Amino acid sequence: MIKTQKNDVKSFFENAPKNILIPEERLDLLKKIATTITEELKDRDKLNLNFICTHNSRRSQMAQVWSFFAVEYFKLKNIYTYSGGTEATAFHRNTVKTLQQTGFKFNVIDFSHQNPKYLISFKETKKSIMGFSKKFDNEANGFPYIAITTCSDADKNCPFIPDAISRFHLPYIDPKSGDNTLLQPEKYLETNQQIAGEIFVIFEEVRKQIHL
Repeated sequence: MIKTQKNDVKSFFENAPKNILIPEERLDLLKKIATTITEELKDRDKLNLNFICTHNSRRSQMAQVWSFFAVEYFKLKNIYTYSGGTEATAFHRNTVKTLQQTGFKFNVIDFSHQNPKYLISFKETKKSIMGFSKKFDNEANGFPYIAITTCSDADKNCPFIPDAISRFHLPYIDPKSGDNTLLQPEKYLETNQQIAGEIFVIFEEVRKQIHL
């Protein structure tokens, strides 16, 4: 059972990498992503990251939100985070719940039963990002970008992403297997923690490389 202190994003983020297992091959991939981010930042005024999953409803949304937090946490500049899918569905309500549980604030700015839009923030910053389900090439996303696919379907269904500077495949277990079961909160929190922990590793490495 994952323990988390409600409304404390910082503590959850700091503890996440301590509470997950990252195989050596996976760690190498995370560091490679970090190196690419660092190298691209040298040549650009700003860098966009686009986390892509089939429906843009769970894993890609979590990755965008935690990357948004990581940029602020590590005091990095000129990195902007987005997400998208091969199709638009909705920012799944269980994804919203698990992120709220770890302390993120969600304010509805455009209500729709199909696909509401949220302004997402946390107490340590006045900044916010907009969250809603959309295709990876939606005009709301920044271009060009480093594409990071977070589920196997997205990797198979997106053989060509024309706006991608670089592309990485970083799959996560889909928590939807817990939907409408007693394990639902735990399944979502497990994926939430895994993503938060690996995002921590990526951006901690970016900070180290920038300050070499």
